[in-house]
Amino acid sequence: QVQLVESGGGLVQPGGSLRLSCAASGSTFSTYGMSWYRQAPGKERELVASISTFGGNTNYADSVKGRFTISRDNAKNTLYLQMNSLKPEDTAVYYCQMYVYWGQGIQVTVSS
Repeated sequence: QVQLVESGGGLVQPGGSLRLSCAASGSTFSTYGMSWYRQAPGKERELVASISTFGGNTNYADSVKGRFTISRDNAKNTLYLQMNSLKPEDTAVYYCQMYVYWGQGIQVTVSS
């Protein structure tokens, strides 16, 4: 059984930065591509960024391109999302996803 645990969320002012982490249990981490999703109140869950198995390929939602960077460390079984130049519209619960597994989600709030 795989468990995904997010950390690093919180409250930040507009223009600030946060780095989310997603720690995975189990030995299958380097087998799958991974993604970050987010869900804002009253909205559907949306894909934010994805990364291939060894990190060679990444994709981003248009709304975060140039501001967010997804990366992974397979030796540490950890996925990251570096978020810069944060905007109030980035406020959401952020989830990491691998294959059929999801983390519990972590709140990111961008507000002055």
